[in-house]
Amino acid sequence: MAMGAMRRRLAVGLAVLTASGVLGVAVPGEAQAAGGQCEGRKVRTYTFSTGSVKVYKRGTSLCAITVPKRVGSPRTMMVSLQTRGFEAVRDEGVYTKRAGPVESYVGGRKVWIKGRVGNGSYSTGGWVRL
Repeated sequence: MAMGAMRRRLAVGLAVLTASGVLGVAVPGEAQAAGGQCEGRKVRTYTFSTGSVKVYKRGTSLCAITVPKRVGSPRTMMVSLQTRGFEAVRDEGVYTKRAGPVESYVGGRKVWIKGRVGNGSYSTGGWVRL
């Protein structure tokens, strides 16, 4: 095999390895929520009459946001994430798009999740394991 052909094959192989390395760094292993609010994979969506609470997991942490069914007009929204044995992490206010994100270390503990948009609300009603 000629030296020029060997160099070309080596160059092509090196280019392929470099491209795969760059793609491996550029594409994270876990998806992000729309707008980059909560990192991790979505594990649950709790729906209620006026919106939903979306829960994401990354490693030993959970992240939650509350989103309304109809985005636009400002209204009272709330999201709360409480890990058993710890105080609740909560975001409440008048928003147009979402309440949160709130994030909490979970480990192997159970959690209590609450969300509210206007007059509609959701609560797990007790401790659940995610």
